Amino acid sequence: MKHIIKNFDTISLEKMDKVRLMDRIDTKFIFSSELLPGILEKSSANYKILEEKSVSIFIYNNLYFDTPEFNMYTVHHNRHLNRYKVRFREYADSGAIFLEVKFKNNKRRTIKTRIKRPEFEDTLIGESADFINQLVPYKAKNLIPRISNIFNRLTLVHKTVKERITIDTGLRLIGNDKEIELPFLAITEVKHHRSSSQSDFIDLLLDHRIFPQGLSKYLLGVVLTYPGIKYNRYKPKLLTLKQMSHGKFYHQLIS
Repeated sequence: MKHIIKNFDTISLEKMDKVRLMDRIDTKFIFSSELLPGILEKSSANYKILEEKSVSIFIYNNLYFDTPEFNMYTVHHNRHLNRYKVRFREYADSGAIFLEVKFKNNKRRTIKTRIKRPEFEDTLIGESADFINQLVPYKAKNLIPRISNIFNRLTLVHKTVKERITIDTGLRLIGNDKEIELPFLAITEVKHHRSSSQSDFIDLLLDHRIFPQGLSKYLLGVVLTYPGIKYNRYKPKLLTLKQMSHGKFYHQLIS
């Protein structure tokens, strides 16, 4: 993978952040990580890769909160809009940590709000609790850690149009005293301006017969680590993962 990444022109975080995508469309894809080297090779002509201090693949650590009854999970599983996610996110390479709220409104727009924090917290108190209570309909005192996940991310930025691509690999899910690794999975999100009807990267994925399909890392983590949780609407996703891994991915929910 490293020799392929070297073929890309690079862009710094400061320059990338100047390209704001306020009114954007997010399109998600999942595919076998075996296909990723070939896809990246064909992307270097049109895209730059984010690089900071000679690093292009960044480690993300996340800790998700929910109620004891999994209210946020249930709302998402049932495909309702006006839904929330609460998490701590650490950018491991820099050590920066944020407490984040993601809200998907009834117009399907995702709004992310965050504050910087010194460390992860198992209990939301003080400034963290105030932040959550202002944004989320669940009281901070009733939220508890549910799932951690760790993954690697690389980011591509189009050379001429306002478009970003994130590609996540090496996903590890940790919760309920269980840990599951999904090394075969690549999760991609294409973010481009709403006025743009064309994407070189999406065209490339379609050429590989990879079609839009979302995946929530939080939902997947809950399904795979908490036996007995309602998951009927997630069964097709689990079967897709089993097929993608050539049958190597096994979980008691998949018969």
